[in-house]
Amino acid sequence: MSKRAVKVAVISDVHLGFLGCKAKELNKYLKSIKPEILVINGDFVDIWQFRTYYFPKAHAKVIQRIFKLAADGTKIYLLTGNHDEALRNYSGMSLGNIELEDKLILELDGKTHWFFHGDIFDVTMRGSRWLAKLGNTGYELLILLNKFVNGLRYLFGKGSINFTKAIKDATKRGVKKLNNYEMAAANIAIDKGYDVVINGHIHLPVIKEIETENGSVTYMNSGDWVENMTALEYHNGKWELIHYNNLKFENPYLKFDINDLP
Repeated sequence: MSKRAVKVAVISDVHLGFLGCKAKELNKYLKSIKPEILVINGDFVDIWQFRTYYFPKAHAKVIQRIFKLAADGTKIYLLTGNHDEALRNYSGMSLGNIELEDKLILELDGKTHWFFHGDIFDVTMRGSRWLAKLGNTGYELLILLNKFVNGLRYLFGKGSINFTKAIKDATKRGVKKLNNYEMAAANIAIDKGYDVVINGHIHLPVIKEIETENGSVTYMNSGDWVENMTALEYHNGKWELIHYNNLKFENPYLKFDINDLP
């Protein structure tokens, strides 16, 4: 099957090793593209929630897929986040086509793009890390409860509900408002003369223009692979926000969507 050729693909907040990680869906997405560059913008592995007894095959297959992409010629930048911050001790290391960094600057069609995870703007990370970790454990329990509730609904012939996403979005929006997250990233990017700033961390996928009295910048967030299942793609000089559930593939002989991929 032919794959979509893209110049740059960006994913973040995969959280491998975490109960809520949508590893199967991410692996299907990665199998559907052929990027020149793949940027993994933080929290690829969830070291906070890592358990020796919980690392499903689907999670391992994502790692295998990353190495396969690298072996096939894709340049991969693995950027560190707060959930895999232990890797920051090894920033600057490389293995073949894979580079480990804390931040990244790319020139794309004459525009300077600044990539970094974005946890530096989160006061819950700077001031009360223990509180952030406690909240993460509570969220994992909430996912288990959500699965139990949906199991009961299935038995009674009702559709599933996702109250974890609603709670997560509300919490992240509160953090964003408290810290003025997007504006902080934009102001620094404008001050440094960058054209585009790309973050992860808050799990709120978006592409938007931000204007201040000092200038303007394109702000983007690649979302996550726990709730939103989103990515950013750059092709033919344009960025696009990709939603996994909206992806469809078509050719003159066959129509199918990404969920049909083996």
